[in-house]
Amino acid sequence: MTKQAQPFGDVTAMMAQFKMPGIDMATIVEARRKDIQALIDANTASFESMQALASKQTEMLSQAMQGMQDAAKSFAGGGGLADAGKQGEAIRMGFEKTLANMKELADMAQHAQSEAMARITQRATDQMQEVKAMVTPK
Repeated sequence: MTKQAQPFGDVTAMMAQFKMPGIDMATIVEARRKDIQALIDANTASFESMQALASKQTEMLSQAMQGMQDAAKSFAGGGGLADAGKQGEAIRMGFEKTLANMKELADMAQHAQSEAMARITQRATDQMQEVKAMVTPK
């Protein structure tokens, strides 16, 4: 992953000019930096999951095409087109494979969503602790 620009470098220096009694601007800027980093991390995880899903779908499509070619060859070569039992079995197996693939994709998507949400939730929890620490008299 490429190194990302630090958008808060200039903001921190600028905010230091506006000193307000009782307010630690550096802490506020750091908290917002952590918020944005949590969003970047969640988006990165989501993007990587989408790439994994696309790769898995491509793999599944290749397997399905190979299966159809193999079935067509066996039906054409061995007179299997006339055998309704073989056709029914091939259709059933194809349907079961499709359902298994759909479940796998749904599980991958659910895991990715849970992971991204966990990152955002963790940042929200951390932020509440930071706010509590800022408000608590020292």
